[in-house]
Amino acid sequence: MNALTSLSKQEPTDRDEVLTISQTMGRMRLMIGRRVIGRMAIAKLAPELELSHIDVLDIVHRAGGVVTVGAIAEAMRLDPSRGSRVVAEMVGRGLIKREASQEDGRRSVIDITPLGQSILEEMRNAKISIIREVVSDWPSEDVAEFARLFDRFIEKFEKRLAPDVMALMAAAKPDNLR
Repeated sequence: MNALTSLSKQEPTDRDEVLTISQTMGRMRLMIGRRVIGRMAIAKLAPELELSHIDVLDIVHRAGGVVTVGAIAEAMRLDPSRGSRVVAEMVGRGLIKREASQEDGRRSVIDITPLGQSILEEMRNAKISIIREVVSDWPSEDVAEFARLFDRFIEKFEKRLAPDVMALMAAAKPDNLR
């Protein structure tokens, strides 16, 4: 019996809430896949940028330490030459800066410029503004409860999927990169 067959033969729940969650997750996945919020924010704040530029800013920001072109390319699932071109383009736009590593002069380290930080903050504020608008007619107790439950749901999902995701990532890497 394959995984899909075993999933479809599980006992039905007393309620259809789990099915509703699954269907809602599908709708959300489509919106996330199309990057609706990011596209709305870019159109409003920085139409000359691409989503990949925001991704690079976010990667560098979240890393909170030394970031290399190779790390950016890997995080974005790009080949190193494409990653290098994206970084060069962003350096040219003044969004990030590239400097020689103090530990190894052959490597470049990437950091966000004040302009890049400003754009990242504006994007974050735009995203929060959109979410606030979506829940604006909800009672504050509902917003608080949704935030708590959504965080709990995602946290459990991350814990549940982490071993599977790590196994998939390990299987996808060629032997010489392990």
